[in-house]
Amino acid sequence: MDRAIGERRVGRADNGDGLAARGVKASGKVIDLSQAGPGNYEAKRGFFIELVWFFIEACFINNKLIPVSFVRVALLRAFGARIGANCRMPHPVRVKAPWNLEVGDNCWFGVDAWIYNQTNIRIGNNVCISQGVFLTTGSHDVAGNMDLQVAPIVIEDGVWITSKCVVQMGVTIGRSAVVTPLSVVHRSLDAEGVYGGNPVRFIRKRFPE
Repeated sequence: MDRAIGERRVGRADNGDGLAARGVKASGKVIDLSQAGPGNYEAKRGFFIELVWFFIEACFINNKLIPVSFVRVALLRAFGARIGANCRMPHPVRVKAPWNLEVGDNCWFGVDAWIYNQTNIRIGNNVCISQGVFLTTGSHDVAGNMDLQVAPIVIEDGVWITSKCVVQMGVTIGRSAVVTPLSVVHRSLDAEGVYGGNPVRFIRKRFPE
């Protein structure tokens, strides 16, 4: 019995950091994150402007106690965003870099939409970005040293990205396409299609022939 108990204790020690504690080297490659760099990312504003925007976003843009669009739109424009007429942002949203954002006319943004735009995001006219959507123009070099890699996102006129979707870097979503809830858009999508899933796939045409 004592031997069995001892073997069970050794087995527990083998999990997690037990290997390191006994000097056993785990197999497989691990990337040293301290070597990661900015990759192809280029900051378009200085540290002071980015710091000021950090507080503006926290206090006004991502504040649910401000239930009006014009405050958010005005502040985004003041920091370089190009936003068209009649855009609705009555709910808290997040925008990493307003100077990298272009939005057309008559666009809607749902609660907790997150625009993580290390580089340019262009949104056309009559686009609906529903609640909890995450648009990200950045990722990392997973096979190298985890350098930051960025590529723009283009969302053409009439697109509807429904709730809780993720749109990844380098993607163009074609005119009047629809992305169904909880989808991950990892590639560009053709116009007027309905797409869904992780990874996203074509489901059907949006409009009858």
